[in-house]
Amino acid sequence: MAHAKKINRVVKSLILSDVVLLFGWGLIGPIFAVFILTNIKGGSALVAGVSAGIYWLLKSIIQIPVAKFLDKTNGEKDDFFALFFGILAASLVPLGYLFIKQPWHLYLLQSFYALCMAFVVPSWSGIFTRHAEKGREAFCWSLESSGLGIGTGAAGILGGILVKAIGFNLLFFFVFALTFISAFLLLFARNHLTKTKAKVYPLPKPR
Repeated sequence: MAHAKKINRVVKSLILSDVVLLFGWGLIGPIFAVFILTNIKGGSALVAGVSAGIYWLLKSIIQIPVAKFLDKTNGEKDDFFALFFGILAASLVPLGYLFIKQPWHLYLLQSFYALCMAFVVPSWSGIFTRHAEKGREAFCWSLESSGLGIGTGAAGILGGILVKAIGFNLLFFFVFALTFISAFLLLFARNHLTKTKAKVYPLPKPR
């Protein structure tokens, strides 16, 4: 815990935002196939598999040119806006789940989600990598991984409880709210970003 307090503001803000984001999506991750089977006309294991495949394939393809563009553009302003607005756009996806009825509705929504995350993932990773403190890179990344693991694990359990208690509609609204909040948590880091893409090693605070 003492180490965590010394992590610079950019890294802490990115980790907090990411934990909130993935905690929200972790609420529906393990039970999303149940939603497809019970709420999508003709929903089946095949539909669930295709929807997951669409997301991962499109995100994986699109994020490469996005990352190249971000790397070529000087400064971190472009990274921040790609990250911030990508998450804001992604927050609309769980609201879309409230209205879909057909498999093609789901596929279209998953395509949009993939596009959003293709901007989020490389921009988040680029900023985090540049601001991870010198000599403590492993600790910064492990802090991120542990936060996500604990948050996602807890969300998986809580999601099953919540959907049984309140249903999918309210659960999707919670995911929207958490995703929306995660975008604005990034504002704590905005004034600490740099005007170059050079790797940043923040100076220690005066003792």
